[in-house]
Amino acid sequence: MKITKEVKTAILVISSIVLFIWGYSYLKGKDLLTHYRTFFVEYASVEGLTGSSAVTINGLVVGKVVQIKLQPSGKLLVELQVKNDFPISKSSKFNIYEPGLIASKQIEIIPNLMDQSEATSGMLFKGGVHQGLTDLVGEKLAPIQEKLGNVLTNADKLLIGVNNVLDADGQANLKKTLAELSQTIAQFHKASENINVILEDNKSKIGGMVTNFNKVSSDFSKISDSLNKADLGKTVKNLQVTIDKVDKLMTGIEAGKGTVGKLMKDETLYINLSKTSKELELLMQDLRLNPTRYINVSLFGKKNKTYSPPVSDTLKKDKK
Repeated sequence: MKITKEVKTAILVISSIVLFIWGYSYLKGKDLLTHYRTFFVEYASVEGLTGSSAVTINGLVVGKVVQIKLQPSGKLLVELQVKNDFPISKSSKFNIYEPGLIASKQIEIIPNLMDQSEATSGMLFKGGVHQGLTDLVGEKLAPIQEKLGNVLTNADKLLIGVNNVLDADGQANLKKTLAELSQTIAQFHKASENINVILEDNKSKIGGMVTNFNKVSSDFSKISDSLNKADLGKTVKNLQVTIDKVDKLMTGIEAGKGTVGKLMKDETLYINLSKTSKELELLMQDLRLNPTRYINVSLFGKKNKTYSPPVSDTLKKDKK
C-alpha cells in the first residue's frame, strides 16, 4: 500500500504538535508520561512561594506548585501536582519552608505513615509554615536591635554630657593634666635611670648583702634544726611543773603555812622578832662600851664588878 503525500504530511504535522506539547510540558516541569495527582492547600500567607516551586518529601522533589489563587476570604489557595507513586495519607501536613538562605521557599509534605487512608486527587488540606533560618535569625535579631537602639541612645546622651563637660575650661584643664602627667612620667623615668646607676655602682655590695643574708639564713636553719632536735617539749613540761610548784608554794605562803608564811601572817612572831632584834642591839652596844663586864681577866684576885644594865630610853619604853 502506497502512502500518499497528504498522509505523510498529516503524520508529520501531528507528530510535530505532539512533540511541541510534550516539550512545552517538560519545560514547565510536567512529564506527560507520568501520572500526577492534584491537591489544594489553603494558607494564610505564602510569602516567598512562587509558581513552579518544588514540592518535596524528606528533601526529595515529588511535585511542584501549579498556581496560587487569592480567595474571597483573603486566604491563598495553592494547587499542587504530586507524582502518583508516592502514598500520601489524608492526615498529611503541607508546610511551607525555606531550604536555605538563597533558595526560594518550597512546600514540604510530612506524611503520616500511621494513617492508612490515602488522599485522593482534588482534596483540600490546611497548610502550615515552618520557620526557616532567615525567620529564626530575624526573631533573634529583633530584641538585639532594640537593645542596640537603647545602647546607641545612651551613648548619644553620654557624648552630649562629655561635650558639655569638655568646654573651653575643661579642655584647658585636660591639656594641663596631660602635660603634668607627661612631666611626672619623665621624672619617674629619670628616677628609674638613677636607681639603675645606683644599683650598678653598688652591685658588689648588694651581692655581699645577699651572700650574708644567705649565710644568716643558713645559720638560722641550723639553729632551727638544733631547736627541733632538742627536746623542747620536755623542757616546757619541766618548766610547767616548776611553775606549778612555785605557784603552790606562793599559795601556801599566802595561806600562812610554813616559816615564811607564819612570818608574813603571824603578827606576834613579828613583834617578838622585833623585840629580840632590839635587845640584841642593846647587848652589842653594852658589850662595846663595857667589855670588862663580859671578859674579866684578873691576875691578882680582883673582885668582879656588880652588873648594872645599860640605861636606854628605847629599852625603858619597851619595858613599859
